[in-house]
Amino acid sequence: MLRYLIIAKGRVQGVGFRYFAELTAYKLNLTGWCKNLMDGAVEIEIQGLEKNVLSFISAIKAGNNFSRIEDLDLSRIDLIENEKKFTIKY
Repeated sequence: MLRYLIIAKGRVQGVGFRYFAELTAYKLNLTGWCKNLMDGAVEIEIQGLEKNVLSFISAIKAGNNFSRIEDLDLSRIDLIENEKKFTIKY
């Protein structure tokens, strides 16, 4: 198990990117959350099995049909025990 903090920069707000992240996390059985930042980026914390987290990161790099990722900052962070699902924070 591992957990990453991801900052996605580019065209990631107003294009369904958080919903895309939520669906991708659900499909890969991952937990965590995502939220829009004031500077136009999206912050994501993602946790799960290493292969699933790496698949999530690859999917996020590709984005959905409407988003465009210009930069992805990745930082490995401490696990959160007993986290149950992936949510969108507002």
